[in-house]
Amino acid sequence: SILAQNGRSRRPHQHFFALCTSRFCIPTAIMQAMDRSIPDALRPYQQKLTPRFFEVREKVLDYVEQVVNPALSTVKAQKDELLKTVDHPTKCPQPPIYKELRAQAKARGIMNLFLPEVCKLSVLEYSPIAEILGMNPVANECMNCAAPDTGNMEVLEQFGSAEQKKQWLEPLLNGEIRSAFAMTEPGVASSDATNICTRIERDGDEYVINGHKWWITGAIRPECKVFILLGRTSFSGPLHKQQSMILVPRDAPGVNILRPLAVFGDERDDAEIIFDNVRVPCSNMILGEGRGFEIAQGRLGPGRIHHCMRSLGTAELALASMVDRVHRRKAFGKILAEKDMIRTAIAEARIEITKCRQLCYLAAVMADEKGFKAAKSYIAMIKVAAPRAALKIIDEAIQVHGAHGVSQDSRLPGMYTQMRTLRVADGPDTVHLITIAREELAKGGGEIGQKISGLNENVAKYGKFSHVEGGALYVTGKKQAAKL
Repeated sequence: SILAQNGRSRRPHQHFFALCTSRFCIPTAIMQAMDRSIPDALRPYQQKLTPRFFEVREKVLDYVEQVVNPALSTVKAQKDELLKTVDHPTKCPQPPIYKELRAQAKARGIMNLFLPEVCKLSVLEYSPIAEILGMNPVANECMNCAAPDTGNMEVLEQFGSAEQKKQWLEPLLNGEIRSAFAMTEPGVASSDATNICTRIERDGDEYVINGHKWWITGAIRPECKVFILLGRTSFSGPLHKQQSMILVPRDAPGVNILRPLAVFGDERDDAEIIFDNVRVPCSNMILGEGRGFEIAQGRLGPGRIHHCMRSLGTAELALASMVDRVHRRKAFGKILAEKDMIRTAIAEARIEITKCRQLCYLAAVMADEKGFKAAKSYIAMIKVAAPRAALKIIDEAIQVHGAHGVSQDSRLPGMYTQMRTLRVADGPDTVHLITIAREELAKGGGEIGQKISGLNENVAKYGKFSHVEGGALYVTGKKQAAKL
C-alpha cells in the first residue's frame, strides 16, 4: 500500500502505548481534579453547580478508577499484538477491550458527556470533567468524548437531517465508528477559512468534490468511516456564504489517502488526502449550501473550551512527574526538591495551571450565560493561554528529568508533541490573539485612557502638526479608532 511504501515501519507515539501500562498510571489521590470533594478552583462557582454535576462527576471518577485503570495493562498487551498484524502502525485497530470499556461507560450513563443533550450539564459543569479526561486518554476515548468525533457529532446533532443522523450520528454516538474533519489544505493559509478552495459542485442529484486536504486527524484508522468536509459551493457572492459542509464516506471512489503525516518526524494518524471527482448524494449536504461558517461557529466554541481543559489535565500530569522526579534525584549534594530553582519552576507551574483553569471557567460561564458569540474573546484567550502554559510546564518537566525526559521510558516527549501540535490546531495562536486585540482596539482609549496616556499641549498650541491628519490623530485618535 501507499502507506507502507511511504511510511517507515516504526512504532508511532511510543507515549500512547506507554500510557496504557499500569506503571505509567498516576496515583489519582495527588491530583486535585480527581479529588472526591469539590476542587478548590470550582468553589467560586458553587452556586452554579447542580446536583446533576456532582452525580456525573462521581460516576466518571468511579469509571476511571474502578474500570479503566485496572484495564490499562490489557489495553497495552492487546495493542502490541495488533501492531504485529498491520503493515503500518497507523492502521492498527482498537484493542478489543475497548468494546467492553465502552459498554461499561454506557451502562453507567457516561457516554457522550460532551453533548449537552446527553449529559444535561452546562459548559462550566462539563469543563472539570474534560480536565479529568485529559489526564485519562483511554477513558476519554472509551467514553466517546475524543476529538474529532466530538465536534462532528455536535454538528450532526445540531444541524444534521433525520437521514444523516440515522446513517452517521447514531453509530458515532454508539462508538461503532469514528470520523474525521476535513478542512485544512496545503496550498492555502487554512487558518483563514475563507481561503479554503476545495470545490463542491452540483451535478444533478449529486455533488462532485475535488480538493487536496492534509492534517486530517483520524482519517487512516480503520474505524474511521466518514468525513465532514469543508469546501466551497460558490466562488462569488458574500465571502462567508461560499463555504459548505458535506458528508463524505471514507470509502467513496476518488478518496485517495496519500500518506500519514509526521510531527517532529513521528508519523501519526493525520492524513494527506486527495479528493478526485468524489461523488456523493445531494442529501449529504449539511444544513444547505453556503452554511459552512454558520455550522463552524457551533462546532468550534464548546470544543475549544474542552480542548483547553484537557490541556490542563495534561499539564497536571507533567507537574506531577516533576514533583515525583525531584524527590528521587540528588545532584551537587542536595535532593533536587531542596533547590531553589526547582522550587521556583514547580511554583510557577502551579500558578499557571490555576490561572488558566479560572480563565477556562470564565469562558465557560460566559458561554452558558451569554452564548458562544459573546464569549468568543474569552475562548480565544484560553485557546492561547492553556496550551501555551501546558507546553511550558511539560518543557520544564523535561528539563528536570534530563535525558530521561526525552526518552521512550517517559510519557513527556509524547505530551510535548501533542501540546505543541494543539497550539496550531483550530488556528495558530496569532489568529486568536488577533480576535482578542480587535475587541480591545474597538473599544478605543476613552477619556480615561487619554488622561493616563497624556498629551503634549504644545502640539495643539503651536499647530505645527495641523497638516497631519488634520491634527485629529494626535489630539483625539477618533478617526483611527473608528476604522477598527
